Amino acid sequence: MAKPPKAEHRFGHVGIAGRPNAGKSTLLNSLVGAKLAIVAPRPQTTRTVIQGVTTRPNAQIVFVDTPGIHESDNSFNRRMMQTVRQAIEGRDLILYVVDATLPCDEQELRAMDAVRKTGTPVICALNKIDKIKDKRDLLPIMQKYAEVFTFKEIVPISARKGGVSIEALIETIVRQLPLGPALYPEDYLTDQPMRFLVAELVREQILRLTSQEVPHAVAVVVEKWEESEKLVRINASIIVERPGQKKIIIGQGGQMIKEIGTRARVEIEKWTERKVFLELFVKVVPGWRDKAEFLRELDWRMVASTTTTA
Repeated sequence: MAKPPKAEHRFGHVGIAGRPNAGKSTLLNSLVGAKLAIVAPRPQTTRTVIQGVTTRPNAQIVFVDTPGIHESDNSFNRRMMQTVRQAIEGRDLILYVVDATLPCDEQELRAMDAVRKTGTPVICALNKIDKIKDKRDLLPIMQKYAEVFTFKEIVPISARKGGVSIEALIETIVRQLPLGPALYPEDYLTDQPMRFLVAELVREQILRLTSQEVPHAVAVVVEKWEESEKLVRINASIIVERPGQKKIIIGQGGQMIKEIGTRARVEIEKWTERKVFLELFVKVVPGWRDKAEFLRELDWRMVASTTTTA
């Protein structure tokens, strides 16, 4: 008796793009089923490319999350926009994320134009539909986006709630991918070094806990990493531009930096599956976002993956 033919397997790289605060990072986390990208109610939370892998019986998808498409007003933002362009060019598919609660304005059109120039097929993920009370309002929104851009498909989703809408999106993506074998093991989730993930988890808590002026002026660098079988010791520096920002992050009597550390440690322990001792310091580096040499050093130190085993 002849064996039944093997089901077609698909593989591809999918760039996630869109404007700041469209919900790209929340969507990445929902798509891979794990927290890879930090999430905060501030624009430009994501600053670099983050890769996450979803594996299904019939497909493996490598998602590449990117910073939000925005105007570049300093060296740091220009580097972010260069990162976006490099991340979405040459992909098999682009997933363009839209906030369904906002109008399709001139900024949205410019962001879509940047995606159009890649010549890559694009699926639109119409996000935050959980915030639209009357679902009949979705149809005119979808029609509007269909008029201004030739999407392969437009899929309404709720990245925050996940569930059926995310499964429908994954199925839609798979249909657009080329045939090919899986590149990574089934349990593979990301290419990000643990040091980078830790730095991002600390920065997430800073974004959530501090005032409006601090977030875009802050970076986190892991300076020291020592691990044993039961404990991980981490020293990290929080980089700010002005003494006033340092004062905000430290807080009265050191309460703010203590709270940042406590919340970040809880998240880090989920990843390391060990007890974590986290020590945070604050350093003032005036104008670091416009210093090319510092930015190069920051990139290297953020992704460094060497560890010391105690």
